[in-house]
Amino acid sequence: MSVPTFSAIPDHLAIIMDGNGRWANARGLPRTMGHRKGVEAVRETVRAAGDVGIKYLTLFAFSSENWRRPETEVSDLLGLLKAFIRRDLAELHRQNVRIRVIGDRYNLRSDILPLLIEAEETTKDNTALTLIIAFNYGSRDEITRAFVSLAKDVEAGRLRPQDICPELIDGRLDTAGIPDPDLIIRTSGEERLSNFLLWQAAYSEFMFVPEYWPDFSRDLFFSALERYAARDRRFGGLSAKPAAAVGS
Repeated sequence: MSVPTFSAIPDHLAIIMDGNGRWANARGLPRTMGHRKGVEAVRETVRAAGDVGIKYLTLFAFSSENWRRPETEVSDLLGLLKAFIRRDLAELHRQNVRIRVIGDRYNLRSDILPLLIEAEETTKDNTALTLIIAFNYGSRDEITRAFVSLAKDVEAGRLRPQDICPELIDGRLDTAGIPDPDLIIRTSGEERLSNFLLWQAAYSEFMFVPEYWPDFSRDLFFSALERYAARDRRFGGLSAKPAAAVGS
């Protein structure tokens, strides 16, 4: 399958995969079918990201707020995560994909945490795409944990308060060592971050697409990258692109 070329691609793309349940409801199907169809979209997106040379892909798989959903739906979501790792880990490893998991690991279920650790350990030396799975993740919780860590160092005398800076905070976040996302996509037409990468998104481009996540195809992925390539990213400075001619 041919892969288009782009004048610019994000080094780090993050996606809020939204709309599985509504996709199913619109078809008169159980919500679980939407989640299962969403896993197929994950596989296709990971392949497409690798094909175009994206270095980091973060997927918002399960938020710290998702535990509030009905127990049956939570169990199904966790089951799909386990099935994805068991089924796809070997293939991702063959593709030289590195897996990294962000989110709070404290008190995670004993049938989930070992699988996440196994995925990270198995692929830790891989050098192609880094697939970052945000699981039991909430940005406010992440930032709180970072500041608690810094406060402990200050209390112990290892750190002076005046030495705390954005770079030091970066190093205490779950995403330490990972560049901030250049582009954040959210599917389903919703236009909010929903507690996702709040610190890291300071200069991210945002793209909100109307399609539900299970419908996020390879073509839609490439269309989003084409729109990104046309953006003018100034980071608070002046445009690096030449100004359009008068009358053009």
